[in-house]
Amino acid sequence: MTLVQAIILGIFQGIAEFLPISSSGHLVILQKFFGIQEGNLFFTEMLHFGTLISIVIVYFNDIIKIIVEFFKMLGNGIKHKKFRIANGYQKLGLLIIAGSVPTAIIGLLFEDFFESLYSASVLPIGIAFLVTGVLLWIANNKSYENKSIKNMTFFDSLIIGTFQGIAIIPGISRSGSTIVGGLFMGLNRSLATEFSFLLALPATFGAGLLGIIDVVKTGSEVAFTMPLLVGVILSAVIGVFAIKFLMNMLKKDKLHYFSYYLWVVGIITIIFHFFE
Repeated sequence: MTLVQAIILGIFQGIAEFLPISSSGHLVILQKFFGIQEGNLFFTEMLHFGTLISIVIVYFNDIIKIIVEFFKMLGNGIKHKKFRIANGYQKLGLLIIAGSVPTAIIGLLFEDFFESLYSASVLPIGIAFLVTGVLLWIANNKSYENKSIKNMTFFDSLIIGTFQGIAIIPGISRSGSTIVGGLFMGLNRSLATEFSFLLALPATFGAGLLGIIDVVKTGSEVAFTMPLLVGVILSAVIGVFAIKFLMNMLKKDKLHYFSYYLWVVGIITIIFHFFE
């Protein structure tokens, strides 16, 4: 892989991982365009760790508070033999764990099917782009409740986690589907966005770690090169700006703008399939 290819892939990963346009779908198409083969699976997995860093940077204070309060809750529960949720951070930690369960189950049960979509034609990706665009359009034009963390239920987190599991399909946006899932369940836009990104932490880390282990087991190329380092750094830096941009778009009720983009890209991808 050349340095130019690494820069382009790193930028696209940082943008598409957090904007609701599907990073996996874009990476598959770009890799086909560049003729990048399975030898660079390690590069793809490391790019996901780059965007993981983006979430940590943006939500660093919240992440620290969630971890501290979660272990404080466990400590008090063990000490008094009774577990009680004392604040929003403790509840948020439990909701993230609950939401990660359906994601893990879907990922493990349908792993082979999802992997086959990455090596298949781009037609399913083009269709998935169109579906994501429709979901974003519906979410932006529907009236919702205004649930805060206090009112959010574990059922809400399970549904959002299910949306995240389905988003393993290339072309279905992870951030888009989880935010849409949160809005469908009545969360306010700020909480839907924050929960979407925090829920990505265990899923991205777990999937990335398993992916790297698979790469090593299959004997694929594993090399910490300059293009790899540049790609990871770019995906992390660009990811921070992408998160903040999406938060601003949600505040302005402009989520449907991404629908237009996805519909155009989806149609182009489908047309490309028939002329491939």
